[in-house]
Amino acid sequence: MTKTAYRAAPLLALVLSFVPAAAHAAAAEADATIIVTAPELTDEAEARVQKTAGGADVVSHQDYADKSIVSLRDTLAFSPGVYLQPRYGQEVRISIRGSGLSRGFHMRGLTLLQDGVPVNLADDNGDFQELEPIFFDHLEVYRGANALRFGSGTLGGAVNGVTPTGRTAEGFYLRGDVGSFDSYRGLVSAGVAGDRVDAWAAVSADTSSGDRDHVNRRSFRFHGNVGLKLSDIVSTRFYASYNDIKQEIPGALTFDQALTTPRVASAAAVAGDQARDIVSLRLQNRTSFDWGAFRVDLGGFVNAKSLYHPIFQVIDQDSLDLGGFFRADYASGPIEVTLGGELRRGSTDARQFVNIAGRRGALVLDADQTARTANIYGEVRVRPVEQLTLIAGGVYADGFRKRRVNVSTSRDGRIDFDAFSPKFGVLFEPGADVQFFANYSRSAEFPGFGEVFQNIGTPPISQVVSTIRPQRAWTAEVGTRGNAGIVNWDLALYRSTLKGELLQFTTNVSIPAATFNADRTLHQGVEAALEIAPTDWLRLRQVYTYSDFRFRNDSEFGDNRLPVVPKHVYRVEARIGSDALHIAPNVEWVPDGPFADYRNLVQTPGYALLGVTGGARIGEGIDAFVDIRNITGKKAIGDISAAITVTPASAVYYPVERRAVSAGIRARF
Repeated sequence: MTKTAYRAAPLLALVLSFVPAAAHAAAAEADATIIVTAPELTDEAEARVQKTAGGADVVSHQDYADKSIVSLRDTLAFSPGVYLQPRYGQEVRISIRGSGLSRGFHMRGLTLLQDGVPVNLADDNGDFQELEPIFFDHLEVYRGANALRFGSGTLGGAVNGVTPTGRTAEGFYLRGDVGSFDSYRGLVSAGVAGDRVDAWAAVSADTSSGDRDHVNRRSFRFHGNVGLKLSDIVSTRFYASYNDIKQEIPGALTFDQALTTPRVASAAAVAGDQARDIVSLRLQNRTSFDWGAFRVDLGGFVNAKSLYHPIFQVIDQDSLDLGGFFRADYASGPIEVTLGGELRRGSTDARQFVNIAGRRGALVLDADQTARTANIYGEVRVRPVEQLTLIAGGVYADGFRKRRVNVSTSRDGRIDFDAFSPKFGVLFEPGADVQFFANYSRSAEFPGFGEVFQNIGTPPISQVVSTIRPQRAWTAEVGTRGNAGIVNWDLALYRSTLKGELLQFTTNVSIPAATFNADRTLHQGVEAALEIAPTDWLRLRQVYTYSDFRFRNDSEFGDNRLPVVPKHVYRVEARIGSDALHIAPNVEWVPDGPFADYRNLVQTPGYALLGVTGGARIGEGIDAFVDIRNITGKKAIGDISAAITVTPASAVYYPVERRAVSAGIRARF
């Protein structure tokens, strides 16, 4: 451990020394010192989940406040059905119901939003690093077609991070973290509210040398919003976000390297000084008209982004995305109706250069890329009796991907898509705290620029894959959620039959590109969460995900399992104590690792990672916390960039995080 880890050790010892008294600390308990001070936003989000006939949940800031909040993995670790594995720094793989398995970089098949506005670019790809989870009041997770309320029609669904307002987080809030690998992080936020105007703003900065070689990172981020109540009916809110993120890339390792020398970086990553640097500015507005039974929200947004990304070449892109949205809700008696729509149009000045130790060499590509993704969606909910809700809805989406090449042998091209995805559901509530649900829905996922334009032919030339088509699926889902006494549960079982899943294949006459549409595949699984709180000072929470993803009589891969995601993932945490003093040991267990290749010849080993968090009230309005990860220093493989065939020399593996200790202080006044 580094010097910063040892500086954190005394604080850890302080917390541990008082664990025997944790059960008696409830009398001294006060409200937790976290970024939010009022529960209104979270309560509203949970009420929306209760109207959803399928897998959905809300993760509050309280659930992860004691963690070193670096990425979405730290916030969503106990959200059922969300598969998250760190690669390095703030880079993670995020997948729901097997979304985006073919992607070993960025993300696909999932809509990420901040305050209801998409972070995804117009071609539906995106960099989740632009979401700063330390800012959030809460996160809303809607799995699969249950994300219809965000206009999402993808297999994975949507994750929406919601930031505080001046009304929910008045006053000043400070947070400072220090940890292993020379990691430092700070946050300052402030909120004010008057009768008709409120404002909230936050600034965060972090730096770390990382747990591997060549993985230094630093970031500076700002987010703020101002709300105006123009009348008893009309209100509006303006948002602004700025990100400046510098992240070195250590590259993937071979099987042996990942399990024996996980700290090293790949030779190619070091030689090319590989990195992903992002500077982005997002501006948006949401205006609401509330007439009681009828409400309309509408607004617009602009996202400007610069990406400097030296890898095999230097990818240098400047993009501008513009969009607008509306949503109308009507509720009266037993009938509720929702109608909404969204339009995103983006243009990218895409350039590529020879990579000379991370710097631009000769220009090899200059292209103008244009994309549009638009949708209109609607849903009707009818309660024929008080305990039963019948739901029908759908989303129609269309879009295009277009490229004009200015410099390069690459070719121009354009491809258009459209799809309609219906949804039917039923929600049964036999009691006030128990729900049963079922739904049947279709999803459609359009290829992004990375799938539409690929290298084809000999010699390979980047051109449009004119025969690629959207990935479509029909999904059946049943489940239940609720609470009874000391127990809270959330359980969903789903089965998705896919046609045209975007995966990797050996090119031939009928498959012109390496990433192409599969014939038939199957995704089915279980998403479960169980929380038991027998006393005020003891809480046990658990999540379990079963994932069975496979081909169905494929001409190349038969009935092989799909790589990347393991069959079983289990996480458990026991929180002992109160807000005044508590400790929470945790375990992540993967009994058997996933396959690394489509041929199912190489499987990674399973593992168990042990960790612990803790916190203590050290003064009025001041809390201290610790977060220790991978206590035993376990060496294991976390994420994989899947390949058709894997050999011992294949560098496709990312090791799990090494042992790390972090500690910090939170203060509110």
